[in-house]
Parts: sequence; structure tokens; C-alpha cells
Amino acid sequence: MNTTDDLDTIDWKILKELQKSGRITNVELSDRVGLSPPPTLRRVQALERDGFITGYRAQLDGAKLGYGVQMMVLVGLKSQADQEMRDFERRVSGWPIVRECYAVSGVADYVLKCAARDLQSIQSFVMGALSKAPNVDSVKTSLVLHVAKNEPEVPLL
Repeated sequence: MNTTDDLDTIDWKILKELQKSGRITNVELSDRVGLSPPPTLRRVQALERDGFITGYRAQLDGAKLGYGVQMMVLVGLKSQADQEMRDFERRVSGWPIVRECYAVSGVADYVLKCAARDLQSIQSFVMGALSKAPNVDSVKTSLVLHVAKNEPEVPLL
């Protein structure tokens, strides 16, 4: 299986169920998709091997864990040369405060999602390491007031 054309109805059901609950047992999954456990497990392993399933993780409540401040940051670079963009992305990978980084088109080159314990930490990062990073031309920030929707899953129909 290398493309979605290779997936059948059972594969799609497996993906939907695992996306809803990655901790589901193989027996429960097999019941939900209408297949016995051994072939269900083989299909899951094939979906993992072929890259349709890229991992499993727990969703944590950042606010309860003391990371209640989130900020979206639009970053414009002085140069969009491939090497400059790779350098910026390498730098971003070393900043724990940056939780997500997207190269985008439009008014910015990157959108960063940042999370911190307090506003001062994010401000310090934005005014320091980020704004002073080589090749950074502009930084625009928006403080997240509340999350109206959080569905990181793929919208499988």
C-alpha cells in the first residue's frame, strides 16, 4: 500500500478508529472493523510500515501542566533562499518554546505555534532569540485567548 487508492474499506475503518482512540486494543479494533484480530493486526502493521500511520501519542492539557500561554507568530525572512530556510528550520528545532512550525505562503514565510508557562517567557523569546535570529526580517504575534477548536486529526469521511 503506497497510495490511498491501495486502501480498502477495512483500512479506512481502521484509520478512523485508531485516529479516534490510539489506545484501543487490537481485539476491540477488530470488533469495530468487522475482522478477526490477526488480520487486523497485520493491516495495522502494514499501515504503519507504509507511512499512513506515523505514530501514537497522548494529548496533554498544557494549561493543567503549567503551559497555559500560547502564541501564534508570523515570521518573515529577509531571504527565502533554500539554505536560509533550512537554517531557520534547524534553528526552530532547537527552540523548545516552538511547538509547531509551518512554512507558508502569503504574508509570512513561517507560522510558529508557541507554548510557555507565562507571557514573559514568550515575550522574552520573541524579542530575543527569534527577532535577533539571522535572516529574520519581521515578527508578528497573536496571543491565543482560547482554543475554539482543536482537531489535529485528518478529516476522514
